Amino acid sequence: MALLETPVCEFGLKAPDFSLPGIDGKTWSLQDCLGENGLLVMFICNHCPYVKAVQERLVRDARDLLALGINTVAIQPNDPSDYPEDSFDNMKLVAERFAFPFPYLYDETQAIAKAYGAVCTPDFFGYNRNLELQYRGRLDASRKETAPPEVRRDLFEAMKQVALTGKGPEGQIPSMGCSIKWRDF
Repeated sequence: MALLETPVCEFGLKAPDFSLPGIDGKTWSLQDCLGENGLLVMFICNHCPYVKAVQERLVRDARDLLALGINTVAIQPNDPSDYPEDSFDNMKLVAERFAFPFPYLYDETQAIAKAYGAVCTPDFFGYNRNLELQYRGRLDASRKETAPPEVRRDLFEAMKQVALTGKGPEGQIPSMGCSIKWRDF
């Protein structure tokens, strides 16, 4: 498990389109996922301790963002051949256990993760209503362990600002997590 940090936000970068299968049996596109005021695209997986530490907070923040017109989508980019916990069937189990209020999609070819420039799990991309990147930072101060409940909700506060103004904060702290498990083609 290689620990990586996300790069600095490239404000205004357009969200790449996608067409990916969801655990619900639907094929989802970028437009299907977009909310009235924006979209949070999360690259997550099932086995990463950094994701496991924040799963309940991901659900909480996604629910809170819905009320602000920001939808969320989660994409699992890892190759499950070496990490069976990241299989499609296990994606369904995790989503059910945590009652994901967002589509959970599988990027089997990893083309979408590459198009976005995702580097780790979790990796967050916050877009305004015009699908222009406004946030590329962390959820909160959690790492492999869940941070105390009173910590600042970096991602939620940034996306709330995006919902209200269309712009994300200038100061952003990178997300940190396990490297994406790329396939050997």
